[in-house]
Amino acid sequence: MDSCVIPLRHGGLSLIQTTDFFYPLVEDPYMMGRIACANVLSDLYAMGITECDNMLMLLSVSQKMSEEERDKIMPLIIKGFRDAAEEGGTSVTGGQTVLNPWIIVGGVATVVCQPNEFIMPDSAVPGDVLVLTKPLGTQVAVNAHQWLDNPERWNKIKLVVSREDVELAYQEAMFSMAMLNRTAASLMHTFNAHAATDITGFGILGHAQNMAKQQRSEVSFVIHNLPIIAKMAAISKACGNRSKLLQGTSPETSGGLLICLPREQAARFCAEIKSPKYGEGHQAWIIGIVEKGNQTARIIEKPRIIEVTPRGASASPQDNNSSASPEAAS
Repeated sequence: MDSCVIPLRHGGLSLIQTTDFFYPLVEDPYMMGRIACANVLSDLYAMGITECDNMLMLLSVSQKMSEEERDKIMPLIIKGFRDAAEEGGTSVTGGQTVLNPWIIVGGVATVVCQPNEFIMPDSAVPGDVLVLTKPLGTQVAVNAHQWLDNPERWNKIKLVVSREDVELAYQEAMFSMAMLNRTAASLMHTFNAHAATDITGFGILGHAQNMAKQQRSEVSFVIHNLPIIAKMAAISKACGNRSKLLQGTSPETSGGLLICLPREQAARFCAEIKSPKYGEGHQAWIIGIVEKGNQTARIIEKPRIIEVTPRGASASPQDNNSSASPEAAS
């Protein structure tokens, strides 16, 4: 599971806790702090938990940084982390800082809650549908942005993408990774979610397989649609699919929630999450189905690619279609 669930000896309460850390992947230290915090909290949100009681921050300061770099960069990372925690309704009360060859940033999130406040990720049934709440392709977008200054790498992709496309995709990826999954976690309760996980280092297929193994019923997950940041699929193909984006195993950072919802609730979930009352940027797509099976997950041979238009770019009619039906791709 995404978090450990520890029954307490006090009145039916459970302690739910998670920890995560990773290396910087964007150039903006403030945004890096926000992304790290969102990534930690996401494991709680994947269990439908919307409140976090406490956070600790884990920070490794690089020995290779000059004193000036350290004094400018590390406070911005810390501020980004704290601001994201505050947005999530919690606060950072401590942690640990060490010196290390590399910058590492992460944390611990803890909550004590009652059984009705969390959703165990094990109750999917045949007939459910799979909903995803953030686009895929963050790792490809970050890599492509780094390749702008690497002529050898850039030459491999410049025929399928412009510099502006890459900049827009990078900004979209950064915005998406820094956005909390808190709204999606809340709506899991409203629309009777049966299971969920967040999409991170194992990619959409890896995490779908992990969740499938947790199910109590004999089910399998079949993914028909892949919502991907615009042009990232083309970049992946131009690089010989080495990123494995279309195969579903490209790593994501602070990705969306993959949620099993009753079929009659899924379209309503996708419509509700885009409501202005939740702020800008929330989206969701129906990407697959739950069928009778043997605790496995797969992507169909030719999945439908949904091009998700970055903010600031003009959208085409096919982009960002949250109501895409899985059957349309089969």
